[in-house]
Amino acid sequence: MSVAVVAAAGKGAPSRFADIMRQCRVSFAVVASRERAALAAACGRCRGDRARAEAKPRTFWLLLLQVALVGATVGVERAVLPLLAKGEFGLASTTAAVSFIASFGLAKAPLNLIAGRLADRYGRRNVLLGGWLVALPVPALIAVAPAWEVVVAANLLLGAQQGLCWSTSLFIHLDVAGARRRGFAVGLNELFGYGGAALIAYAAGWLAADLGTRPWPFVLQGALIIAGFATAALLVPETRPPLTAAEDAGPARKSGRTRFAAICQAGHVTKVADVVAWGLLPVYLIDRGLGTATVAAIAALYPAVWGALQPLTGALSDRAGRVRPIAAGLLCQAGGLLLLAAAGSVAGWVAGVAVLGAGTALAYPVLLAAAGDAAPAGQRASAVGVYRFWRDLGFVAGALGGGALADAIGTPAALEVLAAAAAASSALLGAALMHARAVGAKPAPPPVLSSSRPD
Repeated sequence: MSVAVVAAAGKGAPSRFADIMRQCRVSFAVVASRERAALAAACGRCRGDRARAEAKPRTFWLLLLQVALVGATVGVERAVLPLLAKGEFGLASTTAAVSFIASFGLAKAPLNLIAGRLADRYGRRNVLLGGWLVALPVPALIAVAPAWEVVVAANLLLGAQQGLCWSTSLFIHLDVAGARRRGFAVGLNELFGYGGAALIAYAAGWLAADLGTRPWPFVLQGALIIAGFATAALLVPETRPPLTAAEDAGPARKSGRTRFAAICQAGHVTKVADVVAWGLLPVYLIDRGLGTATVAAIAALYPAVWGALQPLTGALSDRAGRVRPIAAGLLCQAGGLLLLAAAGSVAGWVAGVAVLGAGTALAYPVLLAAAGDAAPAGQRASAVGVYRFWRDLGFVAGALGGGALADAIGTPAALEVLAAAAAASSALLGAALMHARAVGAKPAPPPVLSSSRPD
């Protein structure tokens, strides 16, 4: 009986051995298939990375056209709306005349914050296209507005468009520039944006002087919006980095909360000074008896100086650090505001506007680059959005606060008060950064909202 069992077991051994061999072949095949799939995926990622790297320089330069159109869209209003407020609607109050800037800022500031979250979650290109669509009704609304309140409401839409489009164009530039060229990239972005604003502000002022404040300047604005949407749809690729990207904090260490808060307050004060050049100064010059063309030319000079210097100041901050250019820019803004307050001639106002533009050029792009330094790549858009939210609340503070000051104590005295605020902001920035170094604060992240993406 035992012999029979052994014989039966011997007969079954070859079949069991064959089963084992078949299982091994299946396992080897599965492993090989998985390895081939992983290798193919890795090769695909490499090809995608290589394609993105090759596309980056092209995207960088094509995007400058897009940001020029974004700036040009608001440039129409920089030159024309203060004239429209005084000329067609007969607004005597400075606060009322610049109320359109407050509505612009009330929409733009929160949309900066939302744009950062949306761009990290759904992609840069989609947010850019949506922003241009928001602006489509603006020219028609202003061109046929029967009351000033309609103009103010239209500027809510324009502020939303600027928050979405300009923020997103900046995110794309930061994505493709890399840490070592971040200041230069922001400077070029601002150059083309405010260069477009200056060029179109002058053109719109010329149209307003020769053909009236309505409708032709806003026909021009409508053409710019259509061109902006078309170029965004045809030329701008998606550049959103993956959430797993390594932290890319740039030339400076990742900012602590004290540093980030100091950057935000400096940006807020810088924007207040910008609102003075946009809204308060043209109204003041009109009251001093200057002609429409002269006021438009002075208004256009400020963004022209600001824009032309920004690539230089941005590149300087890539080498020399962010803090000194920001502090010097705020002090320069204070000097420009004091010149404007003391001036009594066109030459004096031109000099004041030029100094104010130079100060803004020193601070404005470097603040943006510093905010970009403060977060890892996957959350950079959200961090910059937080900074731009606080910065662009300066539209509201400058329009309402500056207008109320001008009505209460006169424009020259209001300019002196705002100059003191700019100098105090520079001192506060330096004190906050010295405090952060003294306490040895660990590099904590700024208050960036979650950028998780849907599955």
